[in-house]
Amino acid sequence: MIIPVRTAFPALLVLLINLALLGAFVCVVVLLIRALLKYLRSGNDRRSPPEQVKSLGEALKAWRTAAGFTQEYVAEALGVSRQAVSKWENGASEPSTANLMALSKLYGLPVDELLRPAGTDE
Repeated sequence: MIIPVRTAFPALLVLLINLALLGAFVCVVVLLIRALLKYLRSGNDRRSPPEQVKSLGEALKAWRTAAGFTQEYVAEALGVSRQAVSKWENGASEPSTANLMALSKLYGLPVDELLRPAGTDE
């Protein structure tokens, strides 16, 4: 049976449009997968401080800045003054055990990782 060109053309056109849309969808999915894999392989880990530190104050500051928090935000989240957070980071005083636990929760870290200077494998 021969299908007249007039009735076959719209069906063929719809088929070609559907194939083009499917191809575009596949390309978008492939690009998204590539971008996700590149991001995952980049090693950008928010949980690692940007530099090696030597003291608890330096570690606290490194974790805070790595998380993108201000001293004001940390102070408000812990219910302490901004000056207290500043003193912890400058080494003028040290946070209490309760505040260390709150800091580790705020930064999403275990307490021992928060206390350990970056770059050490102790």
